[in-house]
Amino acid sequence: MMNKNEKGFALVLSLILLLVMSLMGGALIVISSGDHQSNNTSDQYQQAFYVAETGLLEGEKKIINQFLGPWKALNDIAVPGGLGASDEEKIAHTLYLNSIKDSAIGGDVRHTNDRSLPRNQINAIETNCFKSFRNIKRTGFQVAHHVVNQNFGKLIEPIFGTPSDVDPLTTGDVKVMEKLTKEKEYLKRFRYEFFSVNIGSAPYLGTGSSIKKTSNNSQSLGTAYKIYACGIMVAQGTELGDYDGEEEIIIPLETVMVMPN
Repeated sequence: MMNKNEKGFALVLSLILLLVMSLMGGALIVISSGDHQSNNTSDQYQQAFYVAETGLLEGEKKIINQFLGPWKALNDIAVPGGLGASDEEKIAHTLYLNSIKDSAIGGDVRHTNDRSLPRNQINAIETNCFKSFRNIKRTGFQVAHHVVNQNFGKLIEPIFGTPSDVDPLTTGDVKVMEKLTKEKEYLKRFRYEFFSVNIGSAPYLGTGSSIKKTSNNSQSLGTAYKIYACGIMVAQGTELGDYDGEEEIIIPLETVMVMPN
């Protein structure tokens, strides 16, 4: 009688165990998927942070280039005074061109006679990056430079090379080529933007053209610039051109640099 009542118990127990194991397996898949998504998001934010740092560096470079003299094609440097230039001015201009032509790189030279310290002369563009800095006065805010929508992927694309540049054994490897192409396209989703503001005079330690505050203990007066930059990740499929409201991530950073007068 007891044996008859226990018939089918093993089947029921097996079904219960199968159900429990299925639920546990499903829960593990959901947790794993959530962790994977979290890791991807963390990686995207980290990449956007690196891109924002690139924006700060590019902002510093732009100020330094103007301070040292902008790069310009040697043939495009006109005589001061134009057609009305005196013979003395023309001779001085010829001597100047001869003095800088040996330093040409790809036909471009530093136009040292045109160097200057940037001043706040242009109105800032009210992009989402600009609006992300809460400590900025919006009305009538002027900047020395404002550069927008710079593609990070295009900036570093030359360093990718080909798979054979990394490992000769991967030459012609389709999977490696696909991975390389995918990484390039991923990085092209990241843009950087920067703008700089001349914030007036500031003391710094150093001599010559050094901008390091700790180069020595000689104090001088220089011009300070506050540089704002954003690392931006745009929506997938966004074209390389302009984007409008398609930012998925914006990381704002700022720094201060002092240039010698």
